[in-house]
Amino acid sequence: MKIVDRYLIHEYLRSLLFITLSFLALFLIIDFFEKIRMFLSNDATFGQMGSYFLFMMPTMVSQILPAAVLLASLVTCGILSRHSEITAMKANGISLYRIALPILTIAALTSLLIFFLSEWVTPLTNERAERIRLVEVQKQPFMGSFKQDQIWYRGEKGIYNFRLFDPRSGALRGITIHYLDRQMNLIMRLDAERGEWKEGRWLFHNVLIARFDNGAFPVLSRIKQQVVDLPEKPSDFQLIQKDAEAMGYFELKRYIRKLQSEGYDATRFVVDLHGKMAFPLVSILLAIIGVSFSLRSERSGGIAQGIGAGLVIGFSYWLVYAFGMSLGRSGTLPPFIAAWFANILFAVASLFLVWRVKT
Repeated sequence: MKIVDRYLIHEYLRSLLFITLSFLALFLIIDFFEKIRMFLSNDATFGQMGSYFLFMMPTMVSQILPAAVLLASLVTCGILSRHSEITAMKANGISLYRIALPILTIAALTSLLIFFLSEWVTPLTNERAERIRLVEVQKQPFMGSFKQDQIWYRGEKGIYNFRLFDPRSGALRGITIHYLDRQMNLIMRLDAERGEWKEGRWLFHNVLIARFDNGAFPVLSRIKQQVVDLPEKPSDFQLIQKDAEAMGYFELKRYIRKLQSEGYDATRFVVDLHGKMAFPLVSILLAIIGVSFSLRSERSGGIAQGIGAGLVIGFSYWLVYAFGMSLGRSGTLPPFIAAWFANILFAVASLFLVWRVKT
C-alpha cells in the first residue's frame, strides 16, 4: 500500500468515525427524550433503560452510516482541496480517480457492513429491545410469538394461529383457532380464510368449524360469514407480527415465498426485500457524489460547506427513497423500480458529477 493511500485512508476513517459517533450521540439523545416519559411512568430501572438503548444501537448505526460516508467524503476531500494537497498529488501524476479509490473502497466495505448488520445483527437486537420495552418495562404479558413465518398467540379463548396479519388494515389471513377446556383438551377448532375488524368485533369469512364433543367423531359446519367473539383487538396482534424491518434479507425472502405459495398478496414485503439490497449500496453512490462534489473546484473546499452540502444531499436521498418505497407498497410502482428509484436517480447524478470533474 502506498503512503498516499495510507494517508487518505487515515484521514477519511478519522472523519468517518467522528461523524458516525456524533450522529449516534445525537440519535441517542433524541430517542432518549422521546422515550423518557414512558420509562419514568413505568418506573424503569437504569439497567433496563441502558439495555434498551444498547440493543437499539446497531439499528441506529446501520441507518447513520450512509449519511456518515457522504459527509466524511465531502469533509475529507474538501479539506484536502483547501490545503492544496489535491493539487500536489495531481502534480505528481496521481489522477483524481486514483485519489478517490481508497475512499470508494471504504464506502464499499461500509455497504457490506450495513448488509451484515441488517441481516444478522439488527433482527436479534431489535427483538430484544422490543421485549425490554414491552414486557420488562411496560409489563405487558408475552402472549405470542412469530415462528416458522406464522403468528402463534395464546389468547383467552384458546391458541390462535395466523398466516398473515396486516397491521395497516387489521385484517387476518389463514386463521386457525384451537378452543381448549380447563384440562387443555381440544373442544373446537375454527378455520377461516380471512378476518376483518368491523365496528369493534371480528368478522370471519369462509369459516369451517369442527366440534369435538366427548370424544365423538368431529362435527363439521361451514359458514360463509360469522361474527366471532374474540376479546383481542388488532392492536394485540400487532405486537406479535414481525415487521419486514425486523427480518433479515433471507428470512424475508422465505416469508415472501411462503405467502405467495399460499396465494396471499406479498407486494409490500417484496418492496421491502428490494429495499434491503438497495439501501446498503447507496453508501457507494453517496461517496462518489461526495468526492465529485467537493473536488469540482480545488480551492472551494471546507468543513462548513461540506457539512451543508452533505445535509442537503442526504436529506434529498431519504426523501426520494421514502417516496419511492411508499409508491411501491401502494402498488403504484413495481417493487423493483420503487426500491431502486432513489439509487438510480443518484447514480445518474453521480455520473454527471464525475463527468464534470477535471481530472
